[in-house]
Amino acid sequence: MVGTETYTITGPDGDSDEVDLPEGLVDMLAEQGENPSEVISDVVLQAFAQQAHAIAHHSEGDAPQDVLDINEKAEELFEERFGQSLSDAMGHSH
Repeated sequence: MVGTETYTITGPDGDSDEVDLPEGLVDMLAEQGENPSEVISDVVLQAFAQQAHAIAHHSEGDAPQDVLDINEKAEELFEERFGQSLSDAMGHSH
């Protein structure tokens, strides 16, 4: 049976939460030499950028400007971190 590993995420206001993941999962996703915290950060940014994209571009009606601005920043941060646009990574353009 596989055990778990606990990671702690701390917000800018000092609040924190923990998440348990199966042992070995982070290593499965890591590129050579990448530390576990970088892997967790990569996944967090990917997930948030995808969610922002979905809210901005795939919900009913026009998204408010603040949502579009947040999405744009998320996509910029994604591209800075991963060297490709979110649209390219997702296999479509918006």
